[in-house]
Amino acid sequence: MDLRRINEFGVGTYTRNIIRALAQSDRSNEYFLLGPTEKVGEIGRLPANFRSVSVLPRETLRAELECRIVVKRLKCDLVHVPHLFWFPRYLPCPYVVTAHDLLDHMYRARSGSGVRRFLHFHLTRRVLENAARIFAVSRFTKNEIEKLFGIDSGKIEVVYNAIDSRFLSGHATDADRQLLAERYQITYPFLLYAGRISPHKNLVRIIEAFAALKADLVKRDLYPDLKLIIIGDELSKHPHLRRTVVRGGVQNDVRFMGFVPIEVLRIFYDLAKVFVFPSLYEGFGLPPLEAMAHGTPVLTSNTSSIPEVVGNAAVIVNPENVFEIMRALERVLLDQTLREKMRQRGYEQVRKFSWNTSAASLLAAYEQIVAGSSALPVGSAANP
Repeated sequence: MDLRRINEFGVGTYTRNIIRALAQSDRSNEYFLLGPTEKVGEIGRLPANFRSVSVLPRETLRAELECRIVVKRLKCDLVHVPHLFWFPRYLPCPYVVTAHDLLDHMYRARSGSGVRRFLHFHLTRRVLENAARIFAVSRFTKNEIEKLFGIDSGKIEVVYNAIDSRFLSGHATDADRQLLAERYQITYPFLLYAGRISPHKNLVRIIEAFAALKADLVKRDLYPDLKLIIIGDELSKHPHLRRTVVRGGVQNDVRFMGFVPIEVLRIFYDLAKVFVFPSLYEGFGLPPLEAMAHGTPVLTSNTSSIPEVVGNAAVIVNPENVFEIMRALERVLLDQTLREKMRQRGYEQVRKFSWNTSAASLLAAYEQIVAGSSALPVGSAANP
């Protein structure tokens, strides 16, 4: 298992949880965790058949040659790279790869030189063509790989993500509420966004919709102290968001919290009135499920993988229509019958996704490939 990108937000969550699940179910195969040994400790206690092996962290020619030497010395039967990559690996054995999304070939592809984009695309396609199996985290991502790179669907298996178990540890206690009040001075009702801050996350329209919502609520004398809390990257990296806040006249009502640990994030999820996530593109999209695990109503978008993940448990909108986002937020905020229905449906939706189920699918694929077969059962997927 290649752990060199375990520090990254989505890839890290996937890698830590899938290793934990494999460790619970598989005591017979031997696993070598290639990457920064200090980060392996974050995964938790692992059985004796899981060993940490230090390798150079960066994707450079020197690092990949060293990785090849290590894999050959350890006599590995199979390598799992838990993220999409393009830099040649020169591995001495078969490999499988997990594709979370194709963002680098869509929204982010507009940056960089034409030569770099050309190399990136064609080397990525070679990686996918040479993989013994591709694990896509959603049917949407599977279809995107087929369409964009022309990969045979027979070698792509859908293995869904699931939420971190720490989001399943119950509702906020009085002590949790006191923590938010004392450490973050939060004693008011709020809407919540949590996730990366980048253009495809649609933060500008979230702020614009919130500003319109506040204006409408003021006219009706409802929720005068309602705030919007945004948890994600440091605001200093995104000055355009501050300009959007000023333009909307909600300087006193929008708070940017930066990064918060999971133990605190779960309290924010639990106490939020609505979780708002009208993203323009997601390969899977974990935050809506994380909010649902706490019974919080979710408003999200009708694009990419999101409808596949949230099912009928969220209010779905056109993410490019600020007025539609605003009206849906108002409806979810004020309609108590709808809120209770969404709460129950959210709990049910979360239970459809399991790291243990996903790990079982991976293990079956590992053993099938090592046994000499890369054939994929028709219609296979880790979860419904």
